[in-house]
Amino acid sequence: MMDGKVKKYDVLTVGRSSIDLYSQNIGAEFTAIKGFDAFVGGSPLNIATGCSRLGLRAALLTGVGDDKVGDFILNFLRQEKVETAFIPRITGARSSAVLLGIQPPDTFPLVFYRNNAADSQLTIDHVNAIDMGEVRLIELSGTALNIEPSRSAVFHAVERANGHGVTTLLDIDFRADQWSDIRSFGIMVRALLPSIKIAIGTEEELLAAMLEDASQVTIEHQQISAPTVSGDINKAIANVLSLGVEILVVKRGATGATVYDNKGNKEEVPGFPVVPLNILGAGDAFASGFIYGYLNGWDVYKSCRMGNASGAQVVLQPGCANFMPTLEESLKFIEKHGGF
Repeated sequence: MMDGKVKKYDVLTVGRSSIDLYSQNIGAEFTAIKGFDAFVGGSPLNIATGCSRLGLRAALLTGVGDDKVGDFILNFLRQEKVETAFIPRITGARSSAVLLGIQPPDTFPLVFYRNNAADSQLTIDHVNAIDMGEVRLIELSGTALNIEPSRSAVFHAVERANGHGVTTLLDIDFRADQWSDIRSFGIMVRALLPSIKIAIGTEEELLAAMLEDASQVTIEHQQISAPTVSGDINKAIANVLSLGVEILVVKRGATGATVYDNKGNKEEVPGFPVVPLNILGAGDAFASGFIYGYLNGWDVYKSCRMGNASGAQVVLQPGCANFMPTLEESLKFIEKHGGF
């Protein structure tokens, strides 16, 4: 995947960032939570952190408020050696916040506080401040397409990235409550996919990308990140590939992932089954592990195994970005569980 030029950043992630308040009372109903631990989150932030811990040079394009929560997020990123030079402080906006419950094995309610969110105020000018010629891969989050001006910023970032030969990767990242009309999620994703080389998503996210009616989406226990979406998954996969994506990775949790390409190939990649404490952030960990492998020239199978290993380690922890594994931890985990 090397192009002969040493670039400043291996990966640039674009989209959300937040302070994440995780329940300290594992297993408790949300109404019975007594306290929260303060971590950081947002899919692009999680992925940038995961990439940095694996040894990649990661940068993040997001927005934070000119507030103490913004200070909290930026301080974490600097400690994690994630480049923060492209993160504007948005006057008059607030850094995002999320409250999360943890009720293993399958209930993880989320409450988002994103009114006037700073990370939704990214603009075309913020994108223009980045030299795309110094980036190897750009990762984008589907949630950043939900509102202007961040929607236009994402499309512009992809356009500029393709103009510089940068690998484009879309994490489909469906959050139903972030859209005034959830059908518009699919409209925006389908508009972007022809400019994307690699797409990653769960079956539910792929179905949401091809959504025809809002009644297809069901959210139980306020599990915003894990809705039930009805539809024909094989048709959804075929539709995504028909839009020009070269590689499509379908995340399937503990069972692993399935990789499809635009030549008609399909490959199953086994996962690392573990008993989860908290599934939130597993998909972001997968993306960071996959990106690490891909940028190091590994084949897609091995890259997905690395992603699966990252995800399996994070689900054992009570948070997301704060618990992303290092390269040494991941390689030991993979060796312990049968190797690549």
